[in-house]
Amino acid sequence: MKIIILGAGQVGGTLAENLANEANDITIVDTDENRLRELRDHIDIGVVTGHACHPDVLLRAGLDEADMLVAVTNNDEINMIACQIAYSLFKTPTKIARIRAQSYLNKPGLFADENIPIDVLISPEQLVSNYIFRLIEHPGALQVVDFADGKVQLVAVRAYHGGPLVGQELRFLRQHMPSVDTRVAAIYRRGRAITPEGSTVIEVDDEVFFIAAKVNIRAVMSELRRLETHYKRIIVAGGGNIGYRLAKKLESRYAVKVIEFYAQRCKFLSEQLERTIVLHGSASDQEMLLEENIENTDVFLAVTNDDEANIMSSMLAKRLGARKVMALISNPAYVDLVQGGDIDIAISPQQTTLGSLLTHVREGDTVNVHSLRRGAAEAIEIIAHGDKENSKVVGKAIEDIDLPDGATIGAIVRESSRGSEVLIAHDHVIVEDGDHVILFLVNKKYTRDIEHLFQTGISFF
Repeated sequence: MKIIILGAGQVGGTLAENLANEANDITIVDTDENRLRELRDHIDIGVVTGHACHPDVLLRAGLDEADMLVAVTNNDEINMIACQIAYSLFKTPTKIARIRAQSYLNKPGLFADENIPIDVLISPEQLVSNYIFRLIEHPGALQVVDFADGKVQLVAVRAYHGGPLVGQELRFLRQHMPSVDTRVAAIYRRGRAITPEGSTVIEVDDEVFFIAAKVNIRAVMSELRRLETHYKRIIVAGGGNIGYRLAKKLESRYAVKVIEFYAQRCKFLSEQLERTIVLHGSASDQEMLLEENIENTDVFLAVTNDDEANIMSSMLAKRLGARKVMALISNPAYVDLVQGGDIDIAISPQQTTLGSLLTHVREGDTVNVHSLRRGAAEAIEIIAHGDKENSKVVGKAIEDIDLPDGATIGAIVRESSRGSEVLIAHDHVIVEDGDHVILFLVNKKYTRDIEHLFQTGISFF
């Protein structure tokens, strides 16, 4: 597929790297020559220097022959104009745009061929806010991702000493919880992936990815670690788009405070938020944190657009007694350095956004893609089509499907007259036409193999 990416920032660069590794023809456009040179030196892509919404620049990038335009510059208006030009001048089949301003997103009818022709809207701030919200809903989880409109979740937890299943083989999981169905999709031990089998023994500090219906997630977590009590008091450091969205989502269920440095933004937050307490000041001010009883805070969230500020304030909050600390960190080089120390969870905005973008790029009937383990692994929801004659999966038991190395089918969501049914993927389960199949890939280099596996023969159509 020939794809033009506008914007060589963290999101654009990460997307280009992922798509280039999947044998796509990628060209990236930006005004920053140094950044383009840096990308070209380690990724096999084309680069064009210039303004992302100028027709002559887009023509030089090859938009007249492109299958897709992905506009992810930091400027909403440039992204919108580029999509309009792609539609009007080049008839580009698929146009994806990053839109950040809530005032645009509140008008869904605005984005249509007769108005502003954007096929897919991506809002990183909204995606990140939703991701953090799921982490708060599940105290103790390292990652939580949704499938099938939230009916199924994939959760990562660290196994703790004293967990009922720790030190035992996985096959005993069913005996521990006879009324709860779940499947362990992957285990990471000292950074190395282990394919889970019935005889696999869970060890202390293992990072365990399991899949289950949303209603059963907490029960499964209790088998691997001591359950944390639900959070009550939350401090959000940073009142930008992400901080504002988070406070808006959280304030009806939690006691929320937002610390914001700029007085004008504080005024806006105070007017827009109903129950949240807005504080004017710096989250790195020790005196202020002590005054706000940081030692009684369940979660401290640092979500400014400054990595260093987020790291500093989070480490301070942890030392002063905050129970759980999460920090938004854009620079991937920082993530491994800080996570697991004073900072409990480092959240990468580009990895959170990447899955949403990849969903619309992948072949086959892909519904969801989630980038995991800082991009090394993936979880995919894909719909199976066909019958025994023209499909490699439909009509087969899971144990008979020829999956690539490190790939695991975790669950199936099946629609019927009774509604949605969640089937945990045991070996005997047979895949049917229309099933939503949820897979975990330890190594994302096999995504193409998964796409080909789910392709149907031409006779089906």
